[in-house]
Amino acid sequence: MPFLIAVLGVLGAAAFWWYRMKAMNDAAREVADVVGRVQGNIRRKKLRKQAALSPLTAIDDPVVAAATLITAIVSENGPVLPQREAVIRAVISEIADKKKTDEAVIYAKWAAAQIDDTTIVIDKLAPFLRERLDVAERNDLLQMVNRAAQGGEKRLEIADQRILRLRQKLGFEVN
Repeated sequence: MPFLIAVLGVLGAAAFWWYRMKAMNDAAREVADVVGRVQGNIRRKKLRKQAALSPLTAIDDPVVAAATLITAIVSENGPVLPQREAVIRAVISEIADKKKTDEAVIYAKWAAAQIDDTTIVIDKLAPFLRERLDVAERNDLLQMVNRAAQGGEKRLEIADQRILRLRQKLGFEVN
């Protein structure tokens, strides 16, 4: 009889510890799943951010960069309607021929539609333009932004912080 109680005790202890190990294994698996989901979310967020910037990283022409910058700033208040697009075309045509203007405006509209945040466009394109334009051309760019905002169906108010950020990123002194 004591042998039978000892065997049952050993079997009971083994069952108890087997159950505990199984529970710990399940808990560890759940923790691993949560960690995997968090890592996946971080990876997806990084990819979304890279995808959002890809229209800007593909720009290698100052005319296209200027058109994209102007379109992004103007489209911050709403979609680019045909009259506003005509003003943007007129402003860009001052620095490029007709074919280049058409290509630049079409790409600018697409790129501006892909990126929701105008500050990202300013942060990425203004340094590119600062490297490739002299001081007079950068001043002309600021005037082009203002002319594009003033023309069209109604006059747009560009946020002061956008203009200040653009001036700063273009290398001008900001007070």
